[in-house]
Amino acid sequence: MLLQSFFVNPQHVLRRVFKAFHYRDFRLMWIGACASSVGTWMQQVAQAWLIYRLSHSAFLLALDPVLATIPIFLFSLIGGVVADRVERRYILSGSQYIQMACAFLLTALLALHMVRVWHILACSFVSGFAQAFGGPAYSALIPTLVDKEDMPNAIALNSIQFNAAVMIGPALSAPVLAKFGEVWCFGLNGLSFVAPIIALSLLKVRFAPVKTAETVLDSMKEGVRFIRRQGAMQGLILLAFAMTFLFVPMRTFLPVFAKDIFRQGPKTYAMFLSLSGMGSVVGALTIASRGNMKHKGRVALTALAVLGATAAVFAVSRSIPLSYAAVFVSGSAMMAVFASVSSLVQLIVTNEMRGRVMSVYNFAFRGGMTMGNLTSGWLVPIFSAPVVVLVNGLLLIALAGYFALAQRRVAAL
Repeated sequence: MLLQSFFVNPQHVLRRVFKAFHYRDFRLMWIGACASSVGTWMQQVAQAWLIYRLSHSAFLLALDPVLATIPIFLFSLIGGVVADRVERRYILSGSQYIQMACAFLLTALLALHMVRVWHILACSFVSGFAQAFGGPAYSALIPTLVDKEDMPNAIALNSIQFNAAVMIGPALSAPVLAKFGEVWCFGLNGLSFVAPIIALSLLKVRFAPVKTAETVLDSMKEGVRFIRRQGAMQGLILLAFAMTFLFVPMRTFLPVFAKDIFRQGPKTYAMFLSLSGMGSVVGALTIASRGNMKHKGRVALTALAVLGATAAVFAVSRSIPLSYAAVFVSGSAMMAVFASVSSLVQLIVTNEMRGRVMSVYNFAFRGGMTMGNLTSGWLVPIFSAPVVVLVNGLLLIALAGYFALAQRRVAAL
């Protein structure tokens, strides 16, 4: 339908899909974040390949994203309180500088042929600590850059920049990795952080936090109470946790599928990531074109079932073209779930509570990644990656059915 409308009236469709780009501050942040995300994914491709090349360990491959998300799991609730008390631009700038320093440190160690797996794991932990504070601030800042009616469109477009980076970053990293080695991927990532730092300095929007005598603990409790008063919010947060717990390990173990299942090199791994990102862009564009649509809950649950089905297909496939197709569709479905659930959370929460509520949401979302990768990293050596991904896919289908038939609050949104 979107494609048909485009050929009938392309200008109208483009204005509707990219409506949030009419806001200057949103454009600045989108461009800055996209440039940084491209660099991050270039490094992540090289980093995963480097860890597996150095260690040949599926456990260490899974441990890296676990260590990156443990600080988010531990400190994001505090980060949410800080995001409601401090100018959010300052928090984000500090987070970018720390991550830039980690990227350049690994670049230097690689250039000097001194890098070890523990260096990579330690830098992942430090970067995760920076993201524990930067993540809630970013999630709270983005909706304030547009009018409320355009918030779902802004969230979908923000998802596009991340997933466009998932598509572009690996596509760029493959030739760079093959020709120049990992050091260039790490160095280019370090440079990419300059873009969001400049964008933050140019923003006109300012956040004026309300002074409060509440302790950090009291503020955290207030955020949790707000969520509990909103019945559907609890279901959305549980859904976010379960989705990442069950699906993210599939992405984590893509190097295992590329190297051990299909007997291919980094180009196949990069193609998996690129197609996943391409699918995510398609999914996000579709959600963006719908604007503030009705029945977001039903859309999210339908996409969740599709996500589980495509993960199961990928797990049992021994055909590279079929696996490519499964990765593409799973990326599209994942983004439909993410954009729909995120929009619902952002529309429910008030601005003064946004940092705390989004920190709880990020806590669940990233916590699911941590626990999912840790659990799957333990199970894969026992049962194999295809078996673990297959079971996770089937559980995603069951989860969608549970929320659709038994837990009706999300489906009713």
